[in-house]
Amino acid sequence: MAKKKAEKKAEVTTEAPKEEKRRKRPGPANRRPSSKRHAENLTKVDKKKRYALDEAISILQDCKKTKFDETVEVSMKLGIDPRKSDQLVRGSVSLPKGTGKSVTILVFAEGDIAKQAEEAGADYVGSSEYADKIQKEGWLDFDMVIAHPSMMRHVGKLGKILGPKGKMPSPKSGTVTPNVGQAVKEFKAGKVEFRSDSGGNVLAPLGRLSFASEDLVANATAFIEHIRNIRPSTAKGTYMEKVCISSSMGPGLMIDTGK
Repeated sequence: MAKKKAEKKAEVTTEAPKEEKRRKRPGPANRRPSSKRHAENLTKVDKKKRYALDEAISILQDCKKTKFDETVEVSMKLGIDPRKSDQLVRGSVSLPKGTGKSVTILVFAEGDIAKQAEEAGADYVGSSEYADKIQKEGWLDFDMVIAHPSMMRHVGKLGKILGPKGKMPSPKSGTVTPNVGQAVKEFKAGKVEFRSDSGGNVLAPLGRLSFASEDLVANATAFIEHIRNIRPSTAKGTYMEKVCISSSMGPGLMIDTGK
């Protein structure tokens, strides 16, 4: 018995140093430089200040950059009650300078309308065969869905799959429409969808960090003004509580909307 206990004790004492060694093992080589870059970028931002759009974008473009062309995004905290359906903010808006992103579009249409969608540049066009592919195979190799109203008999049953992914088409966002060809052209050219989440936040891409600063300002202005113009009539108090501009790996800057 004493010998067995000694052997067990030896096993414990030989395993412990291995665990300790694993805990001390350093992380990926790029982790430390990345945090240093981020820390340096944060020193350029005054967290208490609300910046003009052009100044905020200038600061983002002046920050130390990553190896990829980062996306510039806008996030907004709205003074709405997300629990009330009449206060949900949802739709789409065309950004005058585009997003710089290639969008993969699936269209549900048949006949001449399907042909129009193909001519407009849709990546996938069909009807029940794509609904089955999504349901049975979990296929989601597309960024968005546009559907002709007559196709909702196929699309409607995909709500539980597409909804959580933010890909379910809707008349409010212009993705359920009889003008399928025109919708494809607009979204390919830089039209973006948006929808308020459970916290009353709205997010949208504005373009690439490599864009000319005036182009990013134009896109940001168009988006902010559109959100301002569709304020729910039942929303009370301050509507645009916070507006923030950031890049994929950069700091966030609070924006002075002027109103």
